[in-house]
Amino acid sequence: MSADKLEEKGKKVITNVQEHKREEDFENPQELFEKLKATILNYHPSADLSMVEKAYKIAYEAHKDQKRKSGEPYIIHPVSVAIILAELELDKETIVAGLLHDVVEDTVMTLDDIEREFNPEIALLVDGVTKLTQINYSADKVELQAENLRKMFLAMAKDIRVILIKLADRLHNLRTLQYMKPEKQREKARETMDIYAPIAQRLGISKIKIELDDLSLKYLEPEIYNNLVEQIEQKKTSREKFIQDIVDEVRQHIENAGIKAKIDGRVKHFFSIYRKMVNQDKTLDQIYDLFAVRIIVDTVRECYAALGVIHEMYKPIPGRFKDYIAMPKPNMYQSLHTTLIGPSGLPFEIQIRTFEMHKTSEYGIAAHWKYKEDANGHNTADTEEAKLNWLRQILEWQRDMSDNKEFMSLLKSDLNLYSENIYCFTPTGDVINLPNGSTPIDFAYAIHSAVGNKMVGARVNGKMVNIDYKIQNGDRIEVITSQNSKGPSRDWLKVVKSTQAKNKINQWFKSELKEDNIARGKDIIDKYCKAKSIVLSDYTKPEYIEKVLKKYGFRDWNSVLAAIGHGGLKEGQVMNKLMEEYDKKHKKEITDEEILGAVSEGGAKPKITKSKGGIVVKGIHDVAVRFSKCCNPVPGDEIIGFVTRGRGVSIHRTDCINILNMPELERSRIIEAEWQSGATAEPGEKYTAEINIFANNRTGILADLSKITTERQIDVTSMNVRTSKQGLATISMSFEIGSVEELNRLIDKMRNVESIIDIERTTG
Repeated sequence: MSADKLEEKGKKVITNVQEHKREEDFENPQELFEKLKATILNYHPSADLSMVEKAYKIAYEAHKDQKRKSGEPYIIHPVSVAIILAELELDKETIVAGLLHDVVEDTVMTLDDIEREFNPEIALLVDGVTKLTQINYSADKVELQAENLRKMFLAMAKDIRVILIKLADRLHNLRTLQYMKPEKQREKARETMDIYAPIAQRLGISKIKIELDDLSLKYLEPEIYNNLVEQIEQKKTSREKFIQDIVDEVRQHIENAGIKAKIDGRVKHFFSIYRKMVNQDKTLDQIYDLFAVRIIVDTVRECYAALGVIHEMYKPIPGRFKDYIAMPKPNMYQSLHTTLIGPSGLPFEIQIRTFEMHKTSEYGIAAHWKYKEDANGHNTADTEEAKLNWLRQILEWQRDMSDNKEFMSLLKSDLNLYSENIYCFTPTGDVINLPNGSTPIDFAYAIHSAVGNKMVGARVNGKMVNIDYKIQNGDRIEVITSQNSKGPSRDWLKVVKSTQAKNKINQWFKSELKEDNIARGKDIIDKYCKAKSIVLSDYTKPEYIEKVLKKYGFRDWNSVLAAIGHGGLKEGQVMNKLMEEYDKKHKKEITDEEILGAVSEGGAKPKITKSKGGIVVKGIHDVAVRFSKCCNPVPGDEIIGFVTRGRGVSIHRTDCINILNMPELERSRIIEAEWQSGATAEPGEKYTAEINIFANNRTGILADLSKITTERQIDVTSMNVRTSKQGLATISMSFEIGSVEELNRLIDKMRNVESIIDIERTTG
């Protein structure tokens, strides 16, 4: 089914649901609130709920005239968010903030009102969530996306509970996403998959992360999701029997061994299965460990005792045992994982953990805000600073980095937790957790940046190795340092695997060699301007520089020069932006009369000439007009004319590189041109347009792009593809188009194709 048909079908479903869902079908807000109170009392029986009841009444009154897209009373949303927070067993301040999280944004209530009615702590939480709500995610604009994520992590740093409330808010919104338009569903699902689900994973909250993943998949890949649900449902009875038989058999043997345990079984969640199918290129029937049995015991000793019992019962699959108890994951997840062959030959996974480990797995960082009472009966929060190491690292990046693209690259790499980790040891026996494929350089920077910067070699298990050696599980690493070391090599950036090491190496070059980079950058830009006959001082005014800083995410002009010096930014990009801003301010300084005086040879009087495509040119009598092939203007683009020698006027886009870089002497030949008001192509008339598409290379990407042009009956005249060693594909595509509006619609559609990073028009 095509995307358009799916969208049409989705709209019909929404309409039908909204027409047939009656008010009596909605959950009753008061009954929902009673559920909230019962959930809180379940984990804190002695809780005083007067503050929670007061928050509910205030939220109910503030939202009383509001409805959700589904037509249900708005109050149902904040109460549902509060229930999710209560299921995480959070403190009542967080639950109250959850009830009030939308009142400042959507009602007349202010933060001062909240502080007066409750306390500054709750007002701070509500303010943090309100600011996060105002963040507009954009997968296309790196600068905007990076700036928004910076705000998000700063909000998390003030109080991690802010992001917990936001995760609960996003989860309930996804649960009710069927009432939104299809394009909004995909937008919210993509944002969740890119940002919120990885953050939930990083904070160790699998209870929320799993559901966010499954719901995102449901709206991003509806056909795949529904097919998966259908396939699993078809064999539900036989699978449930298989799992139950395993559970019963395991329970009997565990009890016989004298181990007290809670044992249950399940089919793994949809997104986990889908990811394995994609990564391993397998069908559902070929997936290992589709089933998981969980054994929860009281102590670590019993975990290993239970593992021994299990390995006596079933044959383990070699290489499929993982000890996350001795070596926890970065988000502090702990468990024993082993994959075994069942009685019928089907593989299944068993996870063994303690009750405390299970709570950490389900609740993650949220586990530290559970109700705890001190001697005076007040609530206290037990915070383990080790759990927040990742967040502190992100904040360090934010402080150190001026380049938004680099920040986004490091962040996305760090949020991508799907690659397996390896575990190695220091000479004193401490465990170091690194990404698969890491080298001794990664190890050195994981110890300390000073160790990495002074590293000159390494020993693995007592033997000298190359610094690009791939560390294996269980390796014992010894880093050799020297005070005479001149610091890291730029080549190290090509071999290191961990985000942390890349960041620290880049920071060393930026800080140690900043003066050299600034001088080199200044020299590069001076040579560029000299070659192009550009007077640099005309363009380096503060108002023009400010636009460059904003576009590329730098703090000052020296940082721009340093980026040019170490190759992070091209001098041509910077100068084009400076010249573009300069031209905006100076384009009216040359009058029509001066231009005509310069180009008129026979003293002919000015005349407005209408040309093909509805172009109006202010120029000479009987002037010939042609479209420049360097920038391919189409109806709707901002255009300008250039009086050529003997070939009439060539029409360019105003952002054409050839126009922006034109020597000052030639600028007198520029003449105003515009599309006639409301101009579009004549029936059947088409214009050539060319775009560059940047994407992560994958099989089928050209077929996906071709499908879009075919559906729109767009004639592709040429296509060229280049792929870098890093797997980055650049696709140059030329085609015939009728107007800039049609072109923009095409580009917007192409941006939704999987793996596409950015699309831009050629400018010369």
